[in-house]
Amino acid sequence: MAEITLTAANFEAEVLRSEATVLVDFWATWCGPCRMLAPVIARIADERTDIKVGKVNVDDEPQLAAQYGIEAIPTLMVFKGGKLTAKSMGYRPQSDIEKML
Repeated sequence: MAEITLTAANFEAEVLRSEATVLVDFWATWCGPCRMLAPVIARIADERTDIKVGKVNVDDEPQLAAQYGIEAIPTLMVFKGGKLTAKSMGYRPQSDIEKML
């Protein structure tokens, strides 16, 4: 499944009201660790058809970043049934991210 670009306009529908588990990647284009993590996130999106994968560009969506208390990027959050169930900051290998799901 392709990655979804998340914005303030679609976050509630795509994440909070989703019946599927959602992995959300808060990132920015200038962030080196974010660029290192991007192919890992893309691979998870391609391999896992049972979840949704969304990306929030913190420069484009500062209100979402503030709402979720993003202090460092990349930050990954997992939502199940609209509730935050896991969070990690910084680069993580795919196996660690899979354990969060």
